[in-house]
Amino acid sequence: MASTARRVEKTQADGQIVGVSVAIEQVRDRVRRVGPSSAPVMISGPSGAGKEMVARAIHQASPRAAMPFVAINCGAIPADLIESELFGHERGAFTGAAQRRIGRFEEASGGTLFLDEIGDMRFDMQVKLLRVLEDGMVQRVGGTSAVKVDVRIVCATHRDIRDEIDAGRFREDLYFRLSVIPIHTPPLQERPEDIAPIIDHFQRKMGERDRVQFDRMAMARLELHDWPGNVRELRNVLERARVLFPGHSIGGAEMDELLGRPRASNNVTYLRDVRPDIVPPVAPNGDGPINLRELIETLECERIQHALDAADGVVSEAARLLTLKRTTLIEKMRKYRVA
Repeated sequence: MASTARRVEKTQADGQIVGVSVAIEQVRDRVRRVGPSSAPVMISGPSGAGKEMVARAIHQASPRAAMPFVAINCGAIPADLIESELFGHERGAFTGAAQRRIGRFEEASGGTLFLDEIGDMRFDMQVKLLRVLEDGMVQRVGGTSAVKVDVRIVCATHRDIRDEIDAGRFREDLYFRLSVIPIHTPPLQERPEDIAPIIDHFQRKMGERDRVQFDRMAMARLELHDWPGNVRELRNVLERARVLFPGHSIGGAEMDELLGRPRASNNVTYLRDVRPDIVPPVAPNGDGPINLRELIETLECERIQHALDAADGVVSEAARLLTLKRTTLIEKMRKYRVA
């Protein structure tokens, strides 16, 4: 009973979906609507985007919130152990099985079982999982009788399951059984407005000691970063900042170091250094032809940099000065590597 209480406590602490973007609000709305049901949920999205956080939020929004939330990464368990891990085993079922062990299904009975990276589950185990989902009974490895379990299934994957089905690596009938309610977790690159609240959330969890601040230029660089590791990468950057610059204010130069990028200067010469294809165009009164594309790109670079300087690095204010949408300005800043 004590272990269950600790597990539920952890779920309550980690079940918060953080962000202010429209995309994240849509995820929160879907969680509020599906939480009270027992319908299986499949969460898609890239690695590090917060799929387990969404799964915990679903559990917290359900009538099962006081019961266990049990998570298992289907791709991290050796192939010869996955069946025992999920369904348990009896004493003597195989070499090393010195005593009976209940599996994750029994451990999660009454609560939620989160199957992370379900797309990595081997094909023969998919058949056994489908059987359990259909009849609600598990049989331990080496056992002779089935055990009734009451479990809500929430699964997650970074793969395109339809592609896996077409390639013959994932059972279509299992997909339809698991994906009653689909939820997509968007990558961090598509929702830069969530970066600041996510940082605040992590800083509160990490405590006040060594807390850092980010100035406007640092935040501009964070918003322009591609975030291949998503929220997990952002947390790593924050932890790196707290170790390398404890208690300090982080500026643009420090942020370049934290992101592993060359230090940038706020001038057009830097832009031309990193974009050698942008060269000074021939003057309109010169003898040669005018490269109109290069002229426009050079002018855009200069105007964007001037607007950012005038706005003290605040992207939304620079967009207003340029009469552009914020997202359009961010795309152009990425194109010219302006920060």
